[in-house]
Amino acid sequence: MSRFITNLAIARHSLRSNRLRTFLTILGIVIGIAAVIVILSAGQALKGYVIDELNAFGSGIIQIEVKVPAADHTSSDNAVGIAMGVSITTLKESDAEAIARLSNIDNIYAAVMGQAVVTSGSVNKIAYLYGTNSSFIDIDKSEVAEGRFFDSEEDKGLSQVAVLGSKMKERLFGDGEALGKYIKINRRNYKVIGVMAPRGSAMFFDWDDMVYLPLKTLQKKVMGINYVTFIVAKMVDPSLDKVTKDEIEYLLRERHRITDPTKDDFAVTTQEEMQEMLSVILTGVQLLLLIIASISLLVGGIGIMNIMYVSVAERTYEIGLRKAVGARRRDVAQQFLLEAVVLTLVGGVIGIVLGLVAAKFLTYFASQQGYNFQFILPWWSLVVAVGFSVIVGLVFGTYPAKRAAELDPIDALRKVV
Repeated sequence: MSRFITNLAIARHSLRSNRLRTFLTILGIVIGIAAVIVILSAGQALKGYVIDELNAFGSGIIQIEVKVPAADHTSSDNAVGIAMGVSITTLKESDAEAIARLSNIDNIYAAVMGQAVVTSGSVNKIAYLYGTNSSFIDIDKSEVAEGRFFDSEEDKGLSQVAVLGSKMKERLFGDGEALGKYIKINRRNYKVIGVMAPRGSAMFFDWDDMVYLPLKTLQKKVMGINYVTFIVAKMVDPSLDKVTKDEIEYLLRERHRITDPTKDDFAVTTQEEMQEMLSVILTGVQLLLLIIASISLLVGGIGIMNIMYVSVAERTYEIGLRKAVGARRRDVAQQFLLEAVVLTLVGGVIGIVLGLVAAKFLTYFASQQGYNFQFILPWWSLVVAVGFSVIVGLVFGTYPAKRAAELDPIDALRKVV
């Protein structure tokens, strides 16, 4: 034990006598460990955020959305096809009405989104338009702060009424009154009948910066279409989600005359599947980022090995002298190995502190942007960070330590003299 303490003291003295070299060596480990901490923390925060955002749409939800036929719902082909403007026009409001008649469906709404210039007096703003049914307000957790949401009669009658998101209201009317006023979309006047309560961003989309219109009004008077892009249903018994999903798929295949399930032009997803799907995606992204962060640790480890290798060459006389007065090969190897481990351990601790500070900063920055991110650092991530830093020191310090231990004391003293 006394030999270990002696070797540790020698290693500490050596590192302190070369402070600039020690600092530069530690820096690479600090950056790598800090990156690992931030990535692990951000990954946990993002998963929690996504789950919260899904729950914000209500519990017991099942979603039906358009899909490129013959493409898997989660495939790149489907994502690219939708992004490139492939129009799937087969999903209709009548499909939602048919689904509503299933025994486990409590309520349902269909929706489509568009974009247009919205005018209020001399103010012109490009806005997202959200066309939906009156039941949206009963299923979704959005709330009306002023006025009311449109009813089913206004939807069926293609009424020119609008409900504004809280930010959109400010953009168009400032601090003034919006209820009862008119906005203009495509040269048509729409009466403002309600203002939504602030909701913030959900699924990376700002719902407060939106204009809500009756579904048929948006379809016929703004976009000139007769289809919807998604349907959201609330189940009576969420535990029957898989059975309900099968019923919806069977019903839509009959209505769309699809005999081959691989050619579905729609995708039905339960809330549990949404969480699992997003969790898999986020885990993959987190793993990729960890690999990138690990590269910096690898570079830091190679830097440690090079520094230790140079240190061995510079301290040949010291090594020879120690071995000449009785130090064993194991003592010399332990001394240099301890130096490498101390470097990485100190870098790991500093990296953890720096990572925690960075995570706190990201929490503040996200909240300023309207995202409710809670950066939680799991205890095992600290173990991983410290353990990884020690392993890096052991792995990359072994060769220089071995080389130092194998030096012949007479040759080492002769080279200097």
